[in-house]
Amino acid sequence: MPRISTPYIMDIEASGFGPDSYPIEIGVALADGARFCSLIVPAADWTHWDDSAQGVHNISRDMLKRHGSHVHQVATELNEMLAGKTVYSDGWVVDKPWLLRLFQAAGVNMSFQLSSIEMIMTEPQILLWDDTKARLTEEANLQRHRASNDAWLIQETYRHTNEALDATLTG
Repeated sequence: MPRISTPYIMDIEASGFGPDSYPIEIGVALADGARFCSLIVPAADWTHWDDSAQGVHNISRDMLKRHGSHVHQVATELNEMLAGKTVYSDGWVVDKPWLLRLFQAAGVNMSFQLSSIEMIMTEPQILLWDDTKARLTEEANLQRHRASNDAWLIQETYRHTNEALDATLTG
């Protein structure tokens, strides 16, 4: 499989960490550098809330009610933006079920695929990942832990590790 220079990346913040949790914010970093982010008004039967998760993402239920979009609107926007694409996540094991929960609540079929970023990474790239991400996190000095910031950071880490390998191969 040829390496992707700038993959589409998705990150999801959720109401908690367990099986009853649901997506409350979705962020996407597109290949052209644009970003998408949306808070999500919980569906009527989404009631689980974990205060420790809120402590990580700093998104309150009140914020979701005031600034969130309906599940159907978010699912439709994601489909329009990502139709036919493969989008990658560094937390696929939790992000995929949350994404499926969103689309199920919206009553909409997903028109794109979500895959683990490890599927497009090489072993040398994986070895560079943690140090590169830590350096970029410090350089970016992001003030908020939010889904679009996280998606951008994952995309930049992928891009930088890819470039580091290219430099090693050509240098």
